[in-house]
Formats: sequence, structure tokens, C-alpha cells
Amino acid sequence: MPVIGYTDALNDALERMQDLGYERGAQGDLTNHGPMGAEALALLGHGGEVAAWVESYRTAMPHHEVPARSRPIDPADASSWRPALGDFSRAGDWEQLFERELAQRPWREVLIEWWPRLLPGLLSQLTHGLIRTAHAVRSLTATERPTRLQLVELSRGLAYWAARFAHLPGEVRMRGTIGMGAAIAALPRTPLDDARGGRAAYGRRLADPGQLAGWEQALDALTPAHTQWLLSELTCEFAGVYLGQRKLFPVPLIHAVTAPAAARLVLPQLPEELHLPTLAALWHVNSAILLAFTADRAAEDGAVREAAEAQLPPFGELVARAVEHGDEHVIKFTEACAREYALRPDPRYPAAVVAAQQRIKPLRRTAS
Repeated sequence: MPVIGYTDALNDALERMQDLGYERGAQGDLTNHGPMGAEALALLGHGGEVAAWVESYRTAMPHHEVPARSRPIDPADASSWRPALGDFSRAGDWEQLFERELAQRPWREVLIEWWPRLLPGLLSQLTHGLIRTAHAVRSLTATERPTRLQLVELSRGLAYWAARFAHLPGEVRMRGTIGMGAAIAALPRTPLDDARGGRAAYGRRLADPGQLAGWEQALDALTPAHTQWLLSELTCEFAGVYLGQRKLFPVPLIHAVTAPAAARLVLPQLPEELHLPTLAALWHVNSAILLAFTADRAAEDGAVREAAEAQLPPFGELVARAVEHGDEHVIKFTEACAREYALRPDPRYPAAVVAAQQRIKPLRRTAS
């Protein structure tokens, strides 16, 4: 296998995926994970395998076309850009806006201007707007001279976030008296009362979390603390939640770990005054995901105890397994947990990765 560096592998992948739209699947509501998965795979040191992975990924499910552009959005006029938030039919217009902005100004300047505008809509297709933006930001920080493809990818991450902007009710006030673990444990879980069940039922709960027991309690629960420490608390505790939810569809809860881990990649590029609001927005979204997708927490404490007592593989082995597995969520989750584990060596991270690799179906490989 030839040795291909991070930047070369990533730019080749972005070139191969230029024709893919933001979403895929017959229902048109599944996010295009290709650029994120390729960036994570290259970051993990497997640049030589990125091209083959991209070809397998793009043929596993049909993608929608790159969205058309209809009418320009003026970033300096709130009456132009605010009504377009959350309007997916304007995705092409959002992409055009950010391409133009990034051609005229340094990318960090554009990021800092739009970050607080987009934070209230962080839920954006299960946080994929934030996550795609963060992977693009990481690639830009890795080079002094970003390529056109890398800047286009940032424009697409921001555009997807804006086009799928999803506002949650209420406001996180960070004025509570308890820590992250206690705040999560205290939230009531509501059994699913929809006889039809399935992903659609959980999606309906996520669309209106204000109707779920514990929502107002969640918004006021958390005590303020150092942002970086709170991010570790968030990813670690939700890795434990993931472990205990063995019967749940295995993908949605992953984003309660990968989203805060992705935000950590961006915070160094943002002014300090945006750090705590970012954490508050993440707690807002993670609370919604927790209350919408979980019906009880009976198995969570036991799963965490089992992880603490288990003989878990080192992350080098888990990364190799993730590359072989090939699923984009598994790759991104493994990379995020490895990075979080390096900051806080807690067994919940590797245990959650093992669980995800077992629960999620591997990517079907394209014949070479």
C-alpha cells in the first residue's frame, strides 16, 4: 500500500466526491458522510486506503445531486439570510454565499462571523452541519496554503448547517448546581408511546422535545465550568449512555459524542467568548437526543461498570478494526473517541467503540 500523506489523500477524496450532493438515499434525508469519513480516515494515518474507501462509500447508496442555485443570499442583510435558515431548498444559495465569502476573506474570519449565527440551529440534521464544518476546519489548520477543494468543503459544511438549521425550544442557562453525570442521570426517560415505533417515532420526539418530560429541567441543570473539561464530561458520559442502550438503533446516539468532539476541533479558532455558548448549545442538543431516543436508563450504570472491568483492545487495534469495518460512522466515532481518550483515559471510550463496531453493519466493499 503506497504511503500517501494526509493532505494529498484528503484532496484526492474531495475531488472524487465533488459531484455528490448533501444527502443520499431514497427518502433524501440521510447525510452525505463521504468527506467527513475520508478526512477521519486520512487523519488516522490510512491515507493510502482513502481512495478505495471513497469508491466503496459512494456506490453503497445513491446520492442526490449537488443542489441548484436560485437567488443570492446577502450575508450583510439579516432580512436576506435569516429567512433562508433551515430552508433546504436554498442549500445551493448558501453554498454560493460561503464560497464567495471564503474567496474574499480569510476562512477564520468567516467562521467567527457565522459561528454564533448558526449555533442556535446546531441540531441541524443530527449535528452533521457542525461535524462536517469541523472536519473541514481541521483540514484547513493542517496546512498554510489551503487548496480550493478544502475551502469548498468548508463552504459546504457551513451551507449544510445553515440549510438544515433546526432551532430547539428554550434556552440553556448554565446556572445549575450539578455536574454532567448527575445532570444526565437525573433526566427522566419517557417510554415510546407510539405503536408504530421505529426510527420515525423517535424522529417525531426529536422534532418536538419540549413536549417530553424533563426538558425544562435539562436546560437549567448544568453548572458552569471550564469548557474543555465540560466537553470531556459530555463525550465521556454519552459514551457510557451509548454502551447501555444496546437495543436502540445504533447510530443516532453516536452523534452525542462526535458532535462535542468535533466542536473541540473548532474552539481554538474561535474567540474565548464563543466557547461557553458553544458548550451550552451542545448540551441543548445532547439533551434533546437523550430524551428523544432513550426510553429508560436501566442498563447504563451496569454497562459502565462492565467497561471498567473489561480487558479492552488498545486504540491502535480499534483503529485497524474500524478501517477494516469501513462504515463511516464507525470510522468517525473511533477517531473521535481515540482523540477524547488521549485527553481523558476512561474505559467508556474504547468500550463504546467496540460496541459500535459490533452493532453497525460493515461497509460493503466495491470490487477492485
